[in-house]
Amino acid sequence: MIRFALVAALLASAPVRASRVDDVVTAYEALGRQASADDGPGWPDMRKAAADRRAQASAALRTRLDTAPASPAGSEEALTRRLLDWRLGIEIEGARWDEDRIPFDNGDGFFNTANYAAMTTVIRNEADAKAWIARIRAFPGYYDQEIANMRRGLATGFVQPRRTADAVLAILKIAADQPADASPLLSPFKSLPDTIPADRQAALRLAARQAVVDAVKPAQARMVAFFAQDYVPHARAALGVASLPDGAAYYAFTVRRSTTTDLTPDQIFALGETEVARIRSAMAVEMRATGFTGTLPEFLVKLRTDKQFYAPDLETYIEKASEIGKRIDGLLPLWFGTLPRLTWTIRTKSPEMEASSGGYNLGDPSKGVPGTVMVGRSSYGDPLFGLPAWILHEGVPGHHLQIALSQERTDLPAFRRRDEPTAFIEGWALYSEQLGEEMGVYRTPYERFGRLSFDMWRACRLIMDVGLHAKGWSADQAMRCLEDNTALPERVVKGETERYIAWPAQALAYKIGELQFLAERRRAEQDLGARFDIRAFHDAVLDDGPMPLSVLHDQVSRWIASRLATKALP
Repeated sequence: MIRFALVAALLASAPVRASRVDDVVTAYEALGRQASADDGPGWPDMRKAAADRRAQASAALRTRLDTAPASPAGSEEALTRRLLDWRLGIEIEGARWDEDRIPFDNGDGFFNTANYAAMTTVIRNEADAKAWIARIRAFPGYYDQEIANMRRGLATGFVQPRRTADAVLAILKIAADQPADASPLLSPFKSLPDTIPADRQAALRLAARQAVVDAVKPAQARMVAFFAQDYVPHARAALGVASLPDGAAYYAFTVRRSTTTDLTPDQIFALGETEVARIRSAMAVEMRATGFTGTLPEFLVKLRTDKQFYAPDLETYIEKASEIGKRIDGLLPLWFGTLPRLTWTIRTKSPEMEASSGGYNLGDPSKGVPGTVMVGRSSYGDPLFGLPAWILHEGVPGHHLQIALSQERTDLPAFRRRDEPTAFIEGWALYSEQLGEEMGVYRTPYERFGRLSFDMWRACRLIMDVGLHAKGWSADQAMRCLEDNTALPERVVKGETERYIAWPAQALAYKIGELQFLAERRRAEQDLGARFDIRAFHDAVLDDGPMPLSVLHDQVSRWIASRLATKALP
């Protein structure tokens, strides 16, 4: 899974006047740049007044977009217009819910914002170093804004469940108890350029450490106290967001945003049941292929307990993951006509990031930062037969290939390169897992079963998420789908259940998106027949950047029509 913020935040209103589409795009992205400037040397402006300005800006820009002259059908401008209209619509509708009141889930959120920034910060000169030190010193203001937002949530009953708040309190304590020297905010200073004299390097490192001591550590301690004394005691007892004020309507919005469809929770639940039954049948085939003669529950016990399926340590696990990744790299040219220039790597998560569900951190071509698949320090407790599917998803041709290709389309507007319709991004990554079957990545029945177990995991999400947030299920009720149908370790089963409790509807995007990609491919194969080219198809669905699924469908339709219009094959 990947999580990253939309860069082009809107912080000021724009005049309502007749505009061309590219004028509106320019204004949208200028507002994003102005937002960064207004934030000063610190962090995103999370004050309620800033959120209100963002909402006003979104509404003003959408009015300008609506009044712009019509775009030529099928043009790049028409696509940009449609994507910006969708993005602005989500921002406008989302503003109604004031989601800044809950700035965290069970393992990620405001407390990792600075850590993510540190991962992609490269210091090339003394000015860069001083700028990062200024950001470190501005850290307390960001935490103070988030406390104000959460207090507003407490006052209005818009809060996380107690179990989620307890989990985050534990994470906050890890960070607060960490010695200043171990702070991840100092990581950009680990390697400074030789152009900075040695004495200045030492002085800058000392100044950065002192900034952590003076600013970061006290702010972290205040956040721990706030959670322990104020938030946790007043967190809600119920698990589902239906228990929030107007919670059913809020869940419906999160479902639309996550899936980029108009599917209802009941339709999604029914789809989950269908997928579970389908995948379970496929599992039986692979189980028999291993030579196992018992039942599926007995096979799952074997997979969870037999030591042959597990790495002895994290180093071994990463070595195996690296071998799989490099093997997939060698297969990519057979399946994709266009590949990104940006490379990718595998790294372990820092202790304070361990609970984060993020498996991929996007790189930055302009800074020379590679895309990174993030491995948890306890991940070697996951079965090795699941590694191929995981690398296909988080690395290539999943998140890294899709995101890096979007980053490198510098001819597109920035918001198109960096937008985050979850159903597209996660749907593509899950499609990549099954594409591994055709690519020949899975070499044993156990690895193929591992892929199916991952597919079942995403099918269960459709049932579990709706059950928790729309049907009043308990955590144990939801957990049983994963326990009974996947080979996931107990630790992962529990962690995933907590994630769905804390992050409503996000988990629905994976399977919904995957099924859309599969449907588009089947349609293209059927319509094009001998003219279908898998490399050209993959390029077509990735070339224009991420988009809602309805837009993807229309783009594939245009691509099919263009292929049919070409000269007939001999």
